[in-house]
Amino acid sequence: MSGPSSVFALLDGVRALPVVAIDNVEDAVPLADALAEGGLPAIEVTLRTAAAFDAIAKLQKERPKLLIGAGTVVTGAQMKTCAALGVRFAISPGLTPALLEVAHELKMPYLPGTATASDVMAGIQHGWSEFKFFPAEAAGGVAMLKSWAGPFPDLRFCPTGGINAQNADAYLALPNVVMVGSSSMMPASSLKAKDWADIARRSRAFTDALDNITAC
Repeated sequence: MSGPSSVFALLDGVRALPVVAIDNVEDAVPLADALAEGGLPAIEVTLRTAAAFDAIAKLQKERPKLLIGAGTVVTGAQMKTCAALGVRFAISPGLTPALLEVAHELKMPYLPGTATASDVMAGIQHGWSEFKFFPAEAAGGVAMLKSWAGPFPDLRFCPTGGINAQNADAYLALPNVVMVGSSSMMPASSLKAKDWADIARRSRAFTDALDNITAC
C-alpha cells in the first residue's frame, strides 16, 4: 500500500519531474509550455514563492491537461489549499506524521521527503511505499538508494536535489527509482531573461538523455 493513491501511477511514464519556483504569475504558462515542448508533461510548482498558489491556479485554468503538483508542502494548511485548488499531487522536502494524516484525509497523492532510514520507516508505519529522496546528492545519492534496496525492497523513490542530465542515468538505472526531480533545465539566467526557447531546448536535451538511457 502506498498512500491514499499513487503518485507514480498518476505520473505513469514520467521519468523527469521539473521542480520550478515561479516568482511572477505571468511566467507560469510560458514556462510550463517550454517544459512541455521539451517533453516534460508534468510540473512541480514549489511553494517557495508568494506567487506559487496564484501560478498554480492560472495553470489549472489555462493548461487543464497539464499534470500539476505542488512541492515544498510543509504544513497541513498548505496541503488543504492544494486540494482546494485541484492540485493533482503534493511533494514535501521532509516527512511528518501530521502531513501524512492530512494526505490520507484528503486522498491526495503525496510523496513525503526522506533522507534517512528512520524517515522511511515512519512513512511505512503510515502506509506509504512511495517517497521523495531529498536532498539526493547531499544525502548519499545513488549509493544510499542502493543500500536502502536491501532492507526496503518494496519501496520506490523520486530522488531530487543535485540531479541533472549527466547523473540522472545512474539514478534511473536503480530498480527502486521511478523518476527523478530536477530544476537543471531551468537555469536562473534563463528564467530571469524569460528565455523560454532556451528552457525548451534544455528540457529536450534532458529528455533526450533519458531516451538514450532506455535505448541502451
